[in-house]
Amino acid sequence: MSTTPSRILIVDDTPQNIDVLQATLVEIDADLLIATNGTRALDLAQRLQPDLILLDVMMPGLDGFEVCTQLKADPRTADIPVIFCTARVDDVARGFAVGGTDYITKPIQPDEVRARVRHQLERRQLLAELRELNRALEDKVRERTADLTLANQQLRHEINERRYMQDRLGYLASHDFITRLHNRGALDAHVTQLLARLQRQAAPAGPAVMLLIDIAQFRLVNESCGCIAGDELLRQFADLMGGLLRRGDFLARLGGDQFAVVSEEADLGAGLVRQLLAALQDWSFVWQERRFSLAATIAIVPLDRDLVSFDQLMQMADETVFLAKREGRGQVRPYTPTRVGEASQRETTNWALVLMDALRHGRFRIFFQRLQSLDAGGPLRVEVLVRLWDPVRGELIAPTQFIALAERFHLIGEIDRWMLGEVLALIGRHPELQQQLGQVTLNLSAVSLREPGLAQQVLASIAQHGVRPDLLCFEITETQAIGNLAQAREFMQTLHDAGCRFSLDDFGSGYASFAYLRELPFDTLKIDGLFVRDMQTEPTHQAMVRSMVDMARLLDKPVVAEFVETESVAQLLAELGVQWGQGYYFHQPEPFTFDALQQQARLAQQAYPAALH
Repeated sequence: MSTTPSRILIVDDTPQNIDVLQATLVEIDADLLIATNGTRALDLAQRLQPDLILLDVMMPGLDGFEVCTQLKADPRTADIPVIFCTARVDDVARGFAVGGTDYITKPIQPDEVRARVRHQLERRQLLAELRELNRALEDKVRERTADLTLANQQLRHEINERRYMQDRLGYLASHDFITRLHNRGALDAHVTQLLARLQRQAAPAGPAVMLLIDIAQFRLVNESCGCIAGDELLRQFADLMGGLLRRGDFLARLGGDQFAVVSEEADLGAGLVRQLLAALQDWSFVWQERRFSLAATIAIVPLDRDLVSFDQLMQMADETVFLAKREGRGQVRPYTPTRVGEASQRETTNWALVLMDALRHGRFRIFFQRLQSLDAGGPLRVEVLVRLWDPVRGELIAPTQFIALAERFHLIGEIDRWMLGEVLALIGRHPELQQQLGQVTLNLSAVSLREPGLAQQVLASIAQHGVRPDLLCFEITETQAIGNLAQAREFMQTLHDAGCRFSLDDFGSGYASFAYLRELPFDTLKIDGLFVRDMQTEPTHQAMVRSMVDMARLLDKPVVAEFVETESVAQLLAELGVQWGQGYYFHQPEPFTFDALQQQARLAQQAYPAALH
């Protein structure tokens, strides 16, 4: 085997991520090359021919998927293995589709990164040796025709070597290198074949089941005793599991501290869970005189003809494990399908699939609510609102039930971009609306601000539909905190320079609001409706609103008060000097249509309170 150090190309536009990967790979005998964008990565790959590429998905300009596609299309770089680095579950399938060979989830686990890198380097080395053997074999067949006996004997020896390496490559591709169990790719292939067989059967097949097992103490062992101890724990747990299974059961390690078992035996689910829990009670992991008791969180997911893909099965299993962990350590939870609109849906609905299907099949709806000027009439100002349509119950679902979940599953960015596109499309189709509208406010999640290139996408969409940028105001919601103020400031300033405006939502609800006001260029403040709704009967809330209005006046920023539901609250807000009111007292939200906007534009021209009539 060659002693020349391998070359690893790290492609990431975030310096911190590059530093973490460089520190992680210092133990590997390899020369590290760095590229901070896709174009630079393609150039280095063509010129220097690295042995492995660690490729970030989200980058400005060429993203990771496009870079991988171009690498695989170029004969000079087509066989270089690519490991994607991503924090999004739905990126994994797409990464494999464009030619990726593996993936690393963020935040990274150093020992797993090193193991995956060593695995790919070993695999590439074996492929190189195999190609060399093939070339040597062909040369020897041509050169040794004179002595058939000796040539045939040598040929048989070299063919055996070739077969060994092919078998070794096949094994490495389908097995986990730590536990020697099947890996995620092998599990994907096994489940896909099983689901296809279930679909082909005329009559419903007997029940099959998958267990997703999450070891509770793995990270504690790994971080307190080191990765060698963590690897040994995984091997011992794999041996423990293997001793409980029956012939035909399929056991795989998915990565990290997760294992999966698939069986076509009807009673495996409950039976194996009981055996595993009993075995864990009697077994502990010992390392350097330290003893660790283990617990496992287990999700039980049935496989039937309603399932169509491995990804769908893993979404169901991951969601079930998440819910089980919320109930405490070492819980067992079966997957329970529930319709979107039923009681306790936040606990049992597979929201990841619901939201993905809603995006795919167009089940989101856009409503709007007029903002009422409390001092004079003028052009129409509205806030657009998203709703989710439940086709089973024929009902709309409020955003409070799904926005936080969309953020957790990293789907909120797609929802935000879809909503912006729909709103701009309607305004662009009706140029006369741009003369009647004063402002259209769209909610933007703090999670979306973390997406690279979002500001450029927004500006491109505005230009595509021919909408004036100054009509748009983006309201930053605080369901999740703004994680990177510098990134948020750059995003806001880019759109500010183009003419867009920004509103700080839920102002006064916490210290974060004041910090954001100091650091970020907001144009408007929206007072948290918690203080507004009952301010006429709650002196404390009225005092809070008064103080926020005074602060806004000092900052020379207009104020919007939400949740205005009564005439007395509206009058009190007007007396305090609040410029805009929003709530059911002024306008019940209605579908975002041209006719509805036209009607509300006529009302907006009238001063309060005449606009109510």
